[in-house]
Amino acid sequence: MNMDFTDQRLSYEKGSLDQQSVPASPFELLKGWIGEATEQQVQEPYAMSLATCGADNKPSVRIVLLREVTETGIVFYTNYESAKGQDIAENPNAEVLFFWHELERQIRISGSIAKIDADKSAAYFQKRPHDSQVGAWVSQPQSGEVANREVMEKTFNQLQTEFPENTAVPTPEFWGGYEITVNEIEFWQGRANRMHDRIVYSRDCDSSESAVSWHTKRLLP
Repeated sequence: MNMDFTDQRLSYEKGSLDQQSVPASPFELLKGWIGEATEQQVQEPYAMSLATCGADNKPSVRIVLLREVTETGIVFYTNYESAKGQDIAENPNAEVLFFWHELERQIRISGSIAKIDADKSAAYFQKRPHDSQVGAWVSQPQSGEVANREVMEKTFNQLQTEFPENTAVPTPEFWGGYEITVNEIEFWQGRANRMHDRIVYSRDCDSSESAVSWHTKRLLP
């Protein structure tokens, strides 16, 4: 049985985006929009879809959680030996998408991706809830096949016995952070009649790391 959504549509009328009034740096606008999503109590406004593509040329996408906005990019954490980690090792280019239905907004970010410093990853790992730390050890290799859920739960319980509450859980060598160094960001604001606002920031190829400059353009909806 087919499902037909051709008659389902909404009119987006909650905001606008003017190229002449956006800040010089996309990071200022990025942090501003994330802040507004947080204030509007959007559930997990830092959740983002991460798209990668390995040597097999097959794109993959999944939700990960933004954990930091730096001066040059955005940071998330994961298992380095996961499917996404393998993709990144083969092709260090990625794109993420934020979508906040409540604000009728989305942001696309693309750039090059690399591991962050191991000490920084370890510091973040130790901030995580104890059970999440234990869970990271269970998920090895992440995306690998498991016979059933009982196998996972048995391993989890064994690790909880080995590392009881209030006991330090060592940071796995196979786990840590990635930073996407931003090359381009598109800010999308829904508008009525599908006349959406789309403003793209592109990094100036001649910019140095110490003096990055950006240029903007408007795209047709």
